[in-house]
Amino acid sequence: MACHILDLVIVSPCYQADSISNMAAPSNAEQTQLQDMEEEEAEMEERDMESDEEEGMGLENSEDEEDDSSEDDKENEAEIQRLEEQLSINAFDYNCHVDLIKLLKQEGELLRLRKARQKMSELFPLTEEIWLDWLKDEIRLSEEDSNREKVYELFERAVKDYICPEIWLEYAQYSIGGMGSPGGIDKVRSIFERAVTAVGLHMTKGQMLWEAYREFENAVLSTVQPPPGRIPSREEQERLSTQLERIHTLFRRQLAIPLMDMETTYAEYEEWSEKGVPDTVIHLYRKALQQNEKCKSYEEALLVAEPPKLAEYQAYIDFELKEGDPARVQIMFERALAENCLVPDMWTKYTTYLDRQLKIKDLVLSTHERAVRNCPWTMSLWKSYLQALERHGADHQIVSDVFEKALNAGFIQATDYVEIWQAFLDYLRRRVDFSKESSKELEELRAAFARSIEYLKQDVEERFGESGDPSCVIMQIWARIEAHHCKNMQKARELWDNIMTKGNAKYANMWLEYYNLERAYGDMAHCRKALHRAVQCTSDYPEHVCEVLLTFERVEGTLEDWDTAVQKTETRLNRINEQRAKAAEKETNMARQEEEKMEQRRKAKAEKKNQKKGQRATRGGEKRKAEQDDYQEDWNEESAPKRQKGNGDNTEEYMETETGGRNAPPGYKPTQDGAKNAQQGAVAAAQRQNDDKLELRDDSCSVFISNLAYTLEDPEPKLKTLFESCGPIRQVRLVTSNRGNFKGYGYVQFESVVSVAEALKMDRKELEGRPMFVSPCVDKNKNPEFKVFKYNTSMEKHKIFISGLPFSCTKEQLEEICKNHGTIKDVRLVTYRSGKPKGLAYVEFADETQASQAVLKLDGIDVEGNKITVAISNPPRRNPMDKPGSSRPMGDIMPHQVYGSRGRGRTQLSLLPRSLHRQTAPPGKVENGTTAEREAPSTGSAAANAAGESRSLSNSDFAKMLLNK
Repeated sequence: MACHILDLVIVSPCYQADSISNMAAPSNAEQTQLQDMEEEEAEMEERDMESDEEEGMGLENSEDEEDDSSEDDKENEAEIQRLEEQLSINAFDYNCHVDLIKLLKQEGELLRLRKARQKMSELFPLTEEIWLDWLKDEIRLSEEDSNREKVYELFERAVKDYICPEIWLEYAQYSIGGMGSPGGIDKVRSIFERAVTAVGLHMTKGQMLWEAYREFENAVLSTVQPPPGRIPSREEQERLSTQLERIHTLFRRQLAIPLMDMETTYAEYEEWSEKGVPDTVIHLYRKALQQNEKCKSYEEALLVAEPPKLAEYQAYIDFELKEGDPARVQIMFERALAENCLVPDMWTKYTTYLDRQLKIKDLVLSTHERAVRNCPWTMSLWKSYLQALERHGADHQIVSDVFEKALNAGFIQATDYVEIWQAFLDYLRRRVDFSKESSKELEELRAAFARSIEYLKQDVEERFGESGDPSCVIMQIWARIEAHHCKNMQKARELWDNIMTKGNAKYANMWLEYYNLERAYGDMAHCRKALHRAVQCTSDYPEHVCEVLLTFERVEGTLEDWDTAVQKTETRLNRINEQRAKAAEKETNMARQEEEKMEQRRKAKAEKKNQKKGQRATRGGEKRKAEQDDYQEDWNEESAPKRQKGNGDNTEEYMETETGGRNAPPGYKPTQDGAKNAQQGAVAAAQRQNDDKLELRDDSCSVFISNLAYTLEDPEPKLKTLFESCGPIRQVRLVTSNRGNFKGYGYVQFESVVSVAEALKMDRKELEGRPMFVSPCVDKNKNPEFKVFKYNTSMEKHKIFISGLPFSCTKEQLEEICKNHGTIKDVRLVTYRSGKPKGLAYVEFADETQASQAVLKLDGIDVEGNKITVAISNPPRRNPMDKPGSSRPMGDIMPHQVYGSRGRGRTQLSLLPRSLHRQTAPPGKVENGTTAEREAPSTGSAAANAAGESRSLSNSDFAKMLLNK
């Protein structure tokens, strides 16, 4: 019987020894064993003779090889000790575990290798490759049947980490080696059934498990068939019929499932079945073929895609979710997670589906456990795990143990610890029966609240520099529970006193929250006391708190209470107004000082300019072109400010220039083009309109709008439409150039100050593809220290920066690329003011983990032929010397360009003969036959020397230079 099974079942080499020892015929085995022993003895004698002859010749070589191997062993041992020491410091170093296992396997340290694998498996789920190596090593070590149970236990652990067809196939094949023991065949069937249940729906790898299962049953069939020529007994006939039905059932089950190469299986069933294929099986087979055809495109996409294939798996999962078959949805999630086990979003979607759809306790809880083992840093997975344990009635000790593991998981944000504590406290609160005055559960809840506050204060704050709960939300919940459920207002007041001492007393909303608690569960005396304290302490919205107090006294108080409230509110508001007046006076003084500084700088600049003019008047021998350029520069400098004045001054200036009231600069030609005059008229009209608007200007009711596109069409009506929801608009003032072109910024003035706060909420809102900056309208001349924008110079861990995008890439295309890696909150393409793309973009995700995964998956991929670069957004730190108004000299930013004595012409062509051409030397050195004046820096003429101003050369000087050549 056993010989027939081994002839038919395909077993891997590592199991053949077990199968033979258990099931082979004794006579054949003894003969084969004797022949093998004789051949081995003969081979050993020949090897001994050859080794004796070569021993002397290879003695020196062997010694060298031994020395080399010993040195390698020492190096490997040192590396092993280093890795073990590193793991003792940080046990969660995944790569260190992998390297240690490789080295120990290379050295053959089996006991240490087993221990290393054991430690790693306790901390992390192991990959398919690591499990298969471990299982094969353990199988080789277990030579006796007594050790097979340990291997079975190891297989049970392996199949729980991931749903891998290869591991299930190895498990089934290994179990065949023990089928000769009592109940062995039933155990093999049990393992095969579990295997096809777990991975039998795997479209590409499920077929090999079904075939192995049928081969096993065919082997069993051969053992129950009677020998040829003998009529079977009734019992034998029943066993034969039962076994045939098993194989028929396996064929039917397999053909009803859409798998690859189904046609071959169908042909095999036609050939095997003596009565042909039943109509019901044909119907199921055709239906499976149709389903197979639907899935074909998704399987082909997975086949050609490169790992991790996240987008392809997500599309496949979405398809199966629409189809609605829970078993197929489950196997698709398992296939995706086998290659994307470190993607928290995939685990979240899978566990959410199981929680809402299947609701099978063992499946749901095991999947949650696998999720937190793969992504322990993700707080939301731990939170879902705790809720799933409570939902399925897990023991309280198990829930507590899981929560303790969550605290040690190493979250990346302080707020994550606040949320996990809230989830656990919610669970403990739901366990309490508040109808009883005292209970064990209530005491445990209070102890947990106290521990959470201490934990956030010590452990979390020590690690992150903040508790993660500045508003004391946990203490507020505790106070509300004590007031509402326990009727213990004294404890609630103690908690609120503690909350206020943590820096929250200056916020009106905190006092009003406490007031509402007293109003609902306390008494009027404590309500009045809370409002009086709020009036004295609140600094953000004191008027609102005063109004609440007066309203309270109108409804609840006596005349004496009203008088006291009025006196306190008036005193407080007067003090607030005095502080504001002092602040305004300080701001005015600073603005006046700044104006005085600007006046001093203007006077110094004018004196320096007059000094330059005096030097030009005394300097002789300069060429006419240089004089014209200098005069042109003076003209531009003096006339530019006038053109920035009102329309009347501007028109007067043009008339004066055109009528000869002032000598025009050399080369100036007045334009007579009618179109240009019309343009100037339009500019003048716009100037008059802006001047009229400036008269109505009120900065307290205005906001400053910037970062708009220069090419924005009809900006004024668009801004009115956009901001009209904030309140009535008085005017929109756009800033334009001298030619009337929109410069990308302006002002929106409302009728009321209240509208400004609503308008500021629209900051960073997109307007035709660009984020619009909205900030308070502050006169920088009066308050130069006011910062309109606060550029983020720290790392934005939830946002990624993408460069190298094709210019044709749209926002929708980029969102399609990134959506498979997390929840996208915003996508922004960086453009020039003209609207042209820069090939850069920012994508904001819901949290840091999603952004990190997106960087790992997207960096280096091709988008329309462009290889993109993806990194976490880390804006460069701004140099204060580069900001507007900094005192950094322009010479440090851009080197002064030196021109020849002819000035800067249109073509910059020098008419000096090439043989006489010299490159301009730096100031202070010999230049074109002259020496730069060394006293220039003190008189301001250094720039003139650098510009190429030098003594004129005579004909004799040029002759000498030619002779020197």
